[in-house]
Amino acid sequence: MTHPINILEHYWKFTAFRPEQEAIIHSVIQGEDTFVLLPTGGGKSLCFQIPALAKKGICIVVSPLIALMKDQVQQLNNKGIKAMALTSGISYNELDTLLDNCIYGNYKFLYLSPERLQQELVQDRIRLMNVNLIAVDEAHCISQWGSDFRPAYKNIAILRQLQPSVNVVALTASARPEVVKDIIKELDFIKPKIFKQSFLRPNLAYMVFHENDKYYRLETILKKYTSSSIIYVRNRKSTLEVSEFLESKNITASYYHGGLSNIEKDANMTSWLHNQKQVMVATNAFGMGIDKPDVKTVIHINLPENIESYFQEAGRVGRNGEKAFAVILKNNSDESKVKNQFLSVLPDVNFVKQVYRKLCNYFQISYGEGEYMTFDFDFNTFCKTYNFSPILCYNALLLLDRNSIITLSKQFKNKVTVQFIISNTALFNYLETHQDFNIIVKSILRLYGGVFEHNTKIDLIKITEKASVSENILIKTLQQLERDAIITLNLAKTDAQVTFIQPREDDKTINRIASIIEQQNKLKQQQVKAMVNYVENDSVCKSMQLLSYFGEKDTKPCGICSVCIDPKKSDATQDLITIKKCIIELLENGDQSSRAIIAHLKCSEKDLKTVLKLMLEHQIITITPTNTYKLSHL
Repeated sequence: MTHPINILEHYWKFTAFRPEQEAIIHSVIQGEDTFVLLPTGGGKSLCFQIPALAKKGICIVVSPLIALMKDQVQQLNNKGIKAMALTSGISYNELDTLLDNCIYGNYKFLYLSPERLQQELVQDRIRLMNVNLIAVDEAHCISQWGSDFRPAYKNIAILRQLQPSVNVVALTASARPEVVKDIIKELDFIKPKIFKQSFLRPNLAYMVFHENDKYYRLETILKKYTSSSIIYVRNRKSTLEVSEFLESKNITASYYHGGLSNIEKDANMTSWLHNQKQVMVATNAFGMGIDKPDVKTVIHINLPENIESYFQEAGRVGRNGEKAFAVILKNNSDESKVKNQFLSVLPDVNFVKQVYRKLCNYFQISYGEGEYMTFDFDFNTFCKTYNFSPILCYNALLLLDRNSIITLSKQFKNKVTVQFIISNTALFNYLETHQDFNIIVKSILRLYGGVFEHNTKIDLIKITEKASVSENILIKTLQQLERDAIITLNLAKTDAQVTFIQPREDDKTINRIASIIEQQNKLKQQQVKAMVNYVENDSVCKSMQLLSYFGEKDTKPCGICSVCIDPKKSDATQDLITIKKCIIELLENGDQSSRAIIAHLKCSEKDLKTVLKLMLEHQIITITPTNTYKLSHL
């Protein structure tokens, strides 16, 4: 067996592991069921990739994130490590061949979604594979208390039946204590080794500022700290607006959202990664798999929907260990906006049933059919056809996606078909007077042989690469060829694909997930409330609030957040610590009511409530059946 440090040096060019990594890797190699909680940037992927490379056989990686699967597979392939991902849209014959390659082709990693585990063909082939490890990424998805619960994750347990002697490593970046217990139970861990790195980021200053003019504050922050930055905004339109505003203030900025073509995404990403642009303005579609160590500030100009996603996005800053800033800019309207965006548009069960029926009708799916059929999906046209509210409809589709009824791939693409409708001779006569089109036309002819005989689906990216032109120029050329009656052109732009995972059964399909929809809606409400409480609570250290949310106890003020450095608040924070000490001393002599405590301490009712709430959350005290307080250890 190759030693882990040699694998790290050979493939990743690092000479030492990050904190916890070595112990985790040792546990996994020893065949232990292992739970790994490492915050964003902690290097989770190496915790299963290196053990898999150290042993003979293939590692099965279960992940719900297609983009992350593709990214990791590409990175492994670039290092000369054989890896593949079974994503949606793969035909049965192709799937058959790919699974054979996993058995006989010396592949080291097979990435698949939990939905794939429902397929009999996949299960049969996994039985025949020499599996050396099962890795469950984004493991919080298995818990109904997790922020991205996916019922299909419960299918992962079948891998333990297919490969009973193989150990499992579960990895996540954000899980509250109840979620951790759920993961260990659902994956049937036996004497698990649990590794939990603290969520404490001592170099990270969490700042919350009340601003009526957020754009002005953006400008002042980015001119003061001129290193690399990320600004998270609520929607695609805002990415362009904010980046244009920054450029007008001589702050170089690019933008990123799910509606950009792959070429645009890559170009914008590259300019930011190489520090040609200081700022990346993005929706939450940005950041997965990004490990840029010199990011100085992450700024949210809208409230995130939950603390889990905020912590992950904030965690992309300061990975080089230098002081960095995670900033939220808020104003009086933000609470109502976040509730309108995330709560008032939660679809109920009846609405989800309606959207599902219409979706099946839209693609002409017959009752009992549709399993693993994929369609290009124009979301706006769908909403207009059935008069659906776009945001409510979108959330219903996300629910269907998370619950494995459909897969919604939010990847912008152009579906283009072309047919040349003039003779070969006439075409070359035309090109003599249109030399600019020469290379594009000849590239199409070389790539697609039957383009004179019938409508042919063409790949814009392949043609741009062969002709060395931008996608924009290619599309304009095709449109001109159509106007000149040289070709027929069907240029259909879609911003999504839909794959039906289950056969159509209308209400029966949705009834199976009705209780989950209701429970997830309730969880969303709790999460939004926690996010609002975080930004509004300006009396307790921001780092302590976050650590408390993730179940960490005995925390101390960070000294660098917006609460700790505010001179108006520092005395108040100290007062709260004093009140806490006095309460502990008082309760050591016996249980006390809140009225007795306040009479003894002579502090304000507001301060007492704040301290008692924190002490209850940290399990320092408990409430007795007679509504008095007592120390937990007594």
